[in-house]
Amino acid sequence: MSSAVTPAEPADPPPGSTPPPVRDHLRREATDAEARALASGLRLRILRLTLDEPLSNREIAEALRLNPATVLHHVRTLVDTGFLEAQEPRRGRRGAREIPYRATGKSWYLSSPLGASSLVEAFLTELQAVPEEQRDLVRLGLRLPPAEMEEFRSRLADLVQEFHDRPRDPTAEPWSFFAAVHPDTSQRRP
Repeated sequence: MSSAVTPAEPADPPPGSTPPPVRDHLRREATDAEARALASGLRLRILRLTLDEPLSNREIAEALRLNPATVLHHVRTLVDTGFLEAQEPRRGRRGAREIPYRATGKSWYLSSPLGASSLVEAFLTELQAVPEEQRDLVRLGLRLPPAEMEEFRSRLADLVQEFHDRPRDPTAEPWSFFAAVHPDTSQRRP
């Protein structure tokens, strides 16, 4: 896998179609504004919340237990950079007009060195809300020659891409996946 920031929200393909596989050569570098937008764990959590259903600013704020004004700043940043898309306005509580937002899936196709720590921040925040018995974690130390390490990264990237490209079942239980491959600083080098 590349060191790219890829918050895992898939693009919405047209009905009946599947998006083409994303390989590193199909990714592009994020612009400065896009990279800054993805460098926030809170914004990544907003993208995750709006992955399968459009939510209004109020609904996002309630889900995150934050002030709607705080959330609105982040929503606007995500809209301005194309990561969120406004949907048709609807009537909310007490008949008030509200605009729901939905993740576009654009972040899957971008690489950015700025957002790595925001991915970890979003992951840790979300993981803290999951009961210990529902967590499935594994940590593995590897010592592989360069060719085998590249094979490991490639096979892992292919597996993640394969499941990304499968059609989403909106009735299925939502799950989250996080993977990190990095040099092991706790081990001595040969």
